[in-house]
Amino acid sequence: MAIRFNELASKLKAGPAPVYLICGDEPYQFGEAARLVREAARRAGFDEREILDTEGQFKWGALAAVAETMSLFSSRRLIELRVANGKVGKEGSEAIRAYCERPCADDLLLILAPGMDRKELQSAWAKRVESIGAVIEVRPLKERELEGWLAQRLQSVGFQPGAGVAALLAERSEGNLLAAVQEVEKLRLLHDPGPLELDDLLGNLADSARFDLFALTDAALNGDRARVQRVLSVLRAEGTADVLVLWVLARELRMLAEAAGAVARRASLDEVYSRHRVPRMRQETIGRALRRLSPGRLRELLSQCAGVDRAIKGVEPGDSWHRLAVIADGMSGGAI
Repeated sequence: MAIRFNELASKLKAGPAPVYLICGDEPYQFGEAARLVREAARRAGFDEREILDTEGQFKWGALAAVAETMSLFSSRRLIELRVANGKVGKEGSEAIRAYCERPCADDLLLILAPGMDRKELQSAWAKRVESIGAVIEVRPLKERELEGWLAQRLQSVGFQPGAGVAALLAERSEGNLLAAVQEVEKLRLLHDPGPLELDDLLGNLADSARFDLFALTDAALNGDRARVQRVLSVLRAEGTADVLVLWVLARELRMLAEAAGAVARRASLDEVYSRHRVPRMRQETIGRALRRLSPGRLRELLSQCAGVDRAIKGVEPGDSWHRLAVIADGMSGGAI
């Protein structure tokens, strides 16, 4: 059967299947899915673990050899087959299909194929695995899926997220689940379980006496020039890399430039907001910023970002932090 990542934990409660295939290109879900299967295997008594790695001079006969060899230390064993490039070839396909024809009740086969593409999922060996076991394909979550997943994650650690909380976290993590998880863990350190509102997220910056990169763009969009410079000074003092500050400023300016272009064409901003995953509660702030920032100013600020990039790389002279301060001040309404 094919299982979505969000379904895996509940499916494993009924006991592990004889074979699992985990594939896809979302690293956090991939690692979590593998961990869940391993833990379910241990609970079911598969205490020994045998690892087969297909890199190098691997011979596919090793899979059959391991399956036919009795465990030395345990009556039950987890066989972990790591397929480096996601492709098993003809020999590998035959070896996996042969294993699936006669799976041993005392063995559980876990196939890890992070580089596997969807065409390979339609192969005979993958279909055979699906027929007797489970296939978990992990892909990057889309905006709405990520918001839902984050809401569930917050609830699972005791929070009751209010309107817009999951959307803001999704926007800040840029679709990166590992970054999203880190945001949730930071919230656990700063807040007791219970209701969690937008003000709590934004207040984290002051509560922890630290500023983050997104506080910089929030202040710039709101036209708060003094706060912009205060955030920049703290970021620099904390050792934040100048290239990260440049990245977040340039990212915001590209979005603003696209939005300004849409306004000039009298087109809807919905497509721009959707493409850049802008949460609804930030759209009003962005609208106010666009009334303050002309398309020409935005182009000039983006040009200055290119100059800072060259300065960071040592291609041209200049203090990157001073130039970043000028760009951020320009975003917030200062002269450029």
